[in-house]
Amino acid sequence: MKLKIHLIAAILASLCIATFFSASLLSELFASQAFIAQIKASILFPGLFILIPAMALTGITGSLLAKGNKNKLVRQKQLRMKIAAANGLVILLPAAIILNSWAQAGQFDTQFYIVQAIELIAGACNLVLLGKNAIAGRKLSRKTGRSLNAKQNV
Repeated sequence: MKLKIHLIAAILASLCIATFFSASLLSELFASQAFIAQIKASILFPGLFILIPAMALTGITGSLLAKGNKNKLVRQKQLRMKIAAANGLVILLPAAIILNSWAQAGQFDTQFYIVQAIELIAGACNLVLLGKNAIAGRKLSRKTGRSLNAKQNV
């Protein structure tokens, strides 16, 4: 059961980040300032209210699944998750709040685009980190015999 919850939460978190990234990038390239403001507001709510619990659940279930496991892949996954969480808390969350505030005020100046660029880079980094964790998770599932079809309560 933990494995299913972990997988669903990780997929949901990855989809949120990919959606935020692509919506921000596409709106910046092709949309009006009003639409950009709408995207920024949607990222804050309901976006972050979906992403943050999904990331937390991914981390919690990942830690439970890894308990006592000293495998190199497990340690790498845990490190990547810590980096992604720190990236989210230190860069992405404050950037989302600031960008939304500026977008709602119609402040699309150099500062806005610098913070937007930083947010896009940090989001891309998190997508890469979560993608690497997904690949490592598949390898671990094959090695340990854990799979979604297994009849064991993991």
